Amino acid sequence: MRDLTLPSDGDNPGGSLFDRLKLVDHYGRECWSARDLHKPMGYASWEGFESAINRAIAAAENSGVNPLDHFRGATKVITGGRWGRQSVADFRLTRYACYLVAMNGDPRKPEIASAQTYFAVRTREAEIAQGQGADVSSPEGILVLAEKYVEAARELVQAKRELAIAAPKAGKWDDFCDCDGLIDMATAAKALTQISGGLGRTKFMELLRRDDIRLLQVQNPRLPYECHTKAGRAEVKFVPTPNGRWVEQTFLTPKGLDWLASKLGAGGLVNRAA
Repeated sequence: MRDLTLPSDGDNPGGSLFDRLKLVDHYGRECWSARDLHKPMGYASWEGFESAINRAIAAAENSGVNPLDHFRGATKVITGGRWGRQSVADFRLTRYACYLVAMNGDPRKPEIASAQTYFAVRTREAEIAQGQGADVSSPEGILVLAEKYVEAARELVQAKRELAIAAPKAGKWDDFCDCDGLIDMATAAKALTQISGGLGRTKFMELLRRDDIRLLQVQNPRLPYECHTKAGRAEVKFVPTPNGRWVEQTFLTPKGLDWLASKLGAGGLVNRAA
């Protein structure tokens, strides 16, 4: 996308970081660069954040929304690479897309909670500004406007309650997560050793292909079934092998390890990492 500019300071007096990262295209429409957002939303790597974007795109599709209206492919020039600068894949996200990404991000990250709050409030304000508000010259109009803000506040309170409930549960697996918040199969086997009987990675992956679990595909034993990636239980990354090749490998998310522990009947009995 060409002709993107940052809003002037006058547009964002005392604004949040997300205000300052907002871009305006040549049509005057606001948007955000996904590359600009991935670290403020708590993701150290682009790959982990891209997985949250893909879940948000799926959520938009499931809601009957055309993702192309909110997630526009783009490129961004960053420092690095052979010549000191390189072009990398990016997305231009609308406010609604940012909200979906935040809602599909890692709930353990405090940055995600901040993003959820920011984009929920801004989305509600935009709805009011675009004609869903009321004529504030009358008491009735003021009441309608107040009710809309109360509704937004209730939604945020509910979201924070859900996050508070989810956080201790998700945090149970923190010791086993890598820098992207994911868990490889050998580590997952170690985490569940009290119920897996201390299985190694190969035997553990065979366990995951059992009919009553069906996490990994039979026809492609390295990959999960699509339903698990869509549900946020597993992610697939390319990893190097000792002979220099790159292969796809399945990693569990904390949500996926919770799901698996429940399937296996581990409950609260987990082996803490050393």
